[in-house]
Amino acid sequence: MARAATTSDAFNAIAEPLRREILVLLRGGERPVTELARDLGMSQPQASKHLRVLREVGLVRVREAGKQRLYGLDARGLRPVHQWLGGFERFWSGSFDRLDEYVQDLKQEESPDGDDQ
Repeated sequence: MARAATTSDAFNAIAEPLRREILVLLRGGERPVTELARDLGMSQPQASKHLRVLREVGLVRVREAGKQRLYGLDARGLRPVHQWLGGFERFWSGSFDRLDEYVQDLKQEESPDGDDQ
């Protein structure tokens, strides 16, 4: 099966680490492409290409502010990713609960009378 185009969905778009970094930076609020490029150590054209992909899949919105274009996070686009990860979250929560029970059992075996020494 052929891999979907990068711009087809959020999963493919966030597969690129730099795009995930852009989303992290945008959690703090709107920013112009020049700031994003500087903070990521890339050229403005490179940052613009990543922003275009994120915008096309609905993860980033853009608005005009005078001569600047400000990019902001649109977290609604992450809903499919969040829903998919939800099943794994339940898995890991259950695993951590079992691990905690195991650790408690080990502690009780080491010190059945409650005295560690």
